[in-house]
Amino acid sequence: MSEHKRIEGIAAPLLIDNLDTDQIMPKQFLRTITKEGLDRGVLFDLRFHPDGSPRPDFVLNRPEYKDASIVVGGSNFGCGSSREHAVWGLQQLGVEAVIAPSFGEIFFSNALNNRLLLIVLEQDRVALLLKTLKTNRHRLLIDLEQMQLSCGSLAFAFTLAERHRKMIVEGLDMVGATLQFLPQIIAFENRHEAVSPWAKVLPADEGNHGHIA
Repeated sequence: MSEHKRIEGIAAPLLIDNLDTDQIMPKQFLRTITKEGLDRGVLFDLRFHPDGSPRPDFVLNRPEYKDASIVVGGSNFGCGSSREHAVWGLQQLGVEAVIAPSFGEIFFSNALNNRLLLIVLEQDRVALLLKTLKTNRHRLLIDLEQMQLSCGSLAFAFTLAERHRKMIVEGLDMVGATLQFLPQIIAFENRHEAVSPWAKVLPADEGNHGHIA
């Protein structure tokens, strides 16, 4: 995958404190056995009427935020149950980053491990950012090299674990990030098998289906 050093686009305000994963991705959209089509379920009860027609007053349905790639959320964004579908759905909807004063702990891990950028920004800075966005056509730039987000003349630094920054910039998921350490993994396996040969797992193609020797 190509490098992703900058995220630039329209930022939509979704200022709902304690917005949980059940609201972000309602249970009826979890029945799929693939990740496809989850964008339809994102914030379904907030985006749509019971008959499925869009709610015109909801922020993501408003023309100025139609193509938003960044969400500015309220405190404790993504709290509640562990539901990776919430992350996948937001990404399918076109959301590349969420900025909020705080996040649900499990959602925070799920998001960053799936390359959805989350930025923690103090409440007063979120308020200032939202005010500035209104005068800058709602556009925001996030620079993952400088670790800075900017809107017009306003700029804030943010922090992110280097592992997560690298995954987002280099387009790596957890498997891809792990495979970067393949030589070390193989070396560890060889050392482990040398001192504990009884624990060696034989290849499945030898007719043992991966059983321990």
